Amino acid sequence: MNDYLEFFLESLSVEKNFSKCTIKAYRCDVKQFLAYLKRAKLDLNNLDHVFLRRYLAYLQTLKYNRTSIARKLASLRSFFKFLQRENKLEVNPAVLLSSPKLEKRLPNVLQLNAINALLSSPDLSSALGQRDKAIFEMFYGSGIRVSELVGMDISSIDFINGEIRVFGKGSKERIVPINKKTIEAVNKYLSDGRINLLFSRKKDKNKESALFINSRGTRLSAGGVRRMLNRYLKKIGLDKKISPHTLRHTFATHLLEAGADLRAIQELLGHVDLSSTQIYTHLSTSKLRDIYSKAHPRA
Repeated sequence: MNDYLEFFLESLSVEKNFSKCTIKAYRCDVKQFLAYLKRAKLDLNNLDHVFLRRYLAYLQTLKYNRTSIARKLASLRSFFKFLQRENKLEVNPAVLLSSPKLEKRLPNVLQLNAINALLSSPDLSSALGQRDKAIFEMFYGSGIRVSELVGMDISSIDFINGEIRVFGKGSKERIVPINKKTIEAVNKYLSDGRINLLFSRKKDKNKESALFINSRGTRLSAGGVRRMLNRYLKKIGLDKKISPHTLRHTFATHLLEAGADLRAIQELLGHVDLSSTQIYTHLSTSKLRDIYSKAHPRA
């Protein structure tokens, strides 16, 4: 059984070019199901949709939300489809199952005064403050994901054309424009703050290629970015529920409210499907409704 799982995960990496994080999630989802299957003393060819329904109900008793259950079911569908293709499974038991209906939740977005407060909060007289300022400007100026930000090297920036090269989900490369404020902040960090942070390295001071580094002079992690953001949120009194992804949502929403084309925003964010970008139209509709209720005599 574990051999089948490893072959499946290898196919995700080689054929579909899935990221390590995505493959890790698939591994956890399938291993959890296989453990449940083992406790039931069944094998894969004894499965039917009734047993899978029982498994989904079991996940609910473990307090998984609908989004997590839907993801786990999607992982199993892919696993069963792979086994069927490899002639290891006669019938796909997930064919008759429908995914749980998901709640449509609008993403959290910062107002302009809040984003300005965050952008102006770092202390530019310190190396870490210069780095943090550059990070916030990069998030709000490009809409990239935290994984894309920490994966950037110095060579990822084209200062002449005002562009950055990032690798998104599935290691898909895209070029994203950045504004003058972002370029200024990154230049200040590179010419001063980053050099000072590199002095923390005991050796190979010139061999670190990462754009954003930590206080030890090594590549900054996604967790490090989140902890850094939380410190500033506490400092300026903003909601702790704000995450790096909130800055990505804010970038997209502010562009749309200013009249940017939805297709262009899709390209900037690196969304494969336009439906992933259309959530921002709901945010703008909410804003219009708020304006209507304040302005219309009968509202």
